[in-house]
Amino acid sequence: MTPMLEAADVSRRTSRRPATPPTWLVVALACAGQFLVVLDVSVVNVALPSMRSDLGLSGPGLQWVVNAYAIAFAGFMLLGGRAGDLYGRKRMFLVGLGLFTLASLGGGLAGDGWQLLLARAVQGLGAAVLAPSTLTLLTAAVPEGAARARAIATWTAVGAGGGAAGGLVGGVLVDVLSWRWVLLINVPVGAVVLAGSALWLAESRTGDRRRLDLPGALLVTAGLAILAYGIVQTEARGWTAAATLLPLAAGLALIGCFLLVEARTAAPLMPLGLLRLRSVASANAAMFVSGSAMFCMWYFMTLYAQNVLGYSPLEAGLALVPSSLSVVVGSKVAPRLMRSAGARTVAAQGTLVAAAGFAWQSTMTAHGAYVTGIMIPGMLMMLGAGLAGTPLAALATSGAAPGEAGLVSGLINTSRTMGGSLGLAVMSTVAAAGTGSGHGPGALTDGYALAFRTSAALLLGGALLMLVWLPRRTPARSAGRGNGPGGPWTPPDV
Repeated sequence: MTPMLEAADVSRRTSRRPATPPTWLVVALACAGQFLVVLDVSVVNVALPSMRSDLGLSGPGLQWVVNAYAIAFAGFMLLGGRAGDLYGRKRMFLVGLGLFTLASLGGGLAGDGWQLLLARAVQGLGAAVLAPSTLTLLTAAVPEGAARARAIATWTAVGAGGGAAGGLVGGVLVDVLSWRWVLLINVPVGAVVLAGSALWLAESRTGDRRRLDLPGALLVTAGLAILAYGIVQTEARGWTAAATLLPLAAGLALIGCFLLVEARTAAPLMPLGLLRLRSVASANAAMFVSGSAMFCMWYFMTLYAQNVLGYSPLEAGLALVPSSLSVVVGSKVAPRLMRSAGARTVAAQGTLVAAAGFAWQSTMTAHGAYVTGIMIPGMLMMLGAGLAGTPLAALATSGAAPGEAGLVSGLINTSRTMGGSLGLAVMSTVAAAGTGSGHGPGALTDGYALAFRTSAALLLGGALLMLVWLPRRTPARSAGRGNGPGGPWTPPDV
């Protein structure tokens, strides 16, 4: 080939190579993916009563609309981060977003309850693949320094905003259109983000070729789901029935098998050696306990507002906006308090503030006023959640080596979500026991109040656990950690 032809060939190949996208566009696409993932944790809450009446879902079936997403998300989140490292962050971003978008379409068109629950589980799987890649794509595109710090702050704010906006967005969609649009709205947004990402995002990956721990992810997800199912069965069958004991035993056995696999595999999903570090083990245990109590707040507050007080979906969404904003305020104030009081003290104090909110909420009545029956206790619950979550994440990452910061930050998110999933199953059973055979507003209020009272007691135990087990100080080297594949901590409503 002559030099002239060689030059022409190189020119053609170069012209086909996509130009480096503007940094702002990469940040916008990554944040859009994160917003969708976070929004779908909370957006369905105000739609639950409408879903129940339209699809004929039972009480236990209704909680699985939330839990199917949360369990799949928690069980596969660490695997999703590892897959992005191995196979490419852009590729996993597209795969996760595509799966999430298709599942949203399936859920929005569901004609039966089982179809909706299946779609929510697939949504959770897509979110677990998508979420870790949103941050790693962003950090790969933005140089380290002030620009990256601003980009990560934007990413975090978008995540918090997605959680805060979920109730309001869901209320508007249900009131103006129908409950189906809390899922269908993801389809056009997801399609636009998919197209833009395919065109503009650049591929990145690490050189690590270790295999994925798929058995570990399947075992822990199946174990959690079956364990939650067994807990739900206690509502109708009691604790001693075979229909309850068998799934409880099977779920515990699968989680035991997960621990055995993690101890033996060369590339574990959750390296058990990390749990020998006091800061990692204690912070994850505390986050699990906190999540198990706090996650159910949105579920029961929404049901109380609509089923007892007669709020419309939009009114219920608006009623919870102050609570949503409080968790953001708490998470922003916590770092300042940590500098003077220490992470352990702030975590325990935040948990006590949340416990006070839950205790106040447990005094609810069937004719409660908005300010004293929803707004103030809700703000206390979520202000405490924000105050407690940030120091727990800082303590969890403080004991790990710099190269493990992404793993432990993903682990703290997983602990919170797993705790929340099991906690919702337990608290729903508690609420059903408190309701008894009644179905009127008074009986429902009694059940919800018992769930909030139980959560308050659990949070008091969690505060004691923090004071006894959490380390006193957070090493200075942990500051700014937690921005790896697992992502930084996000508030409990997200």
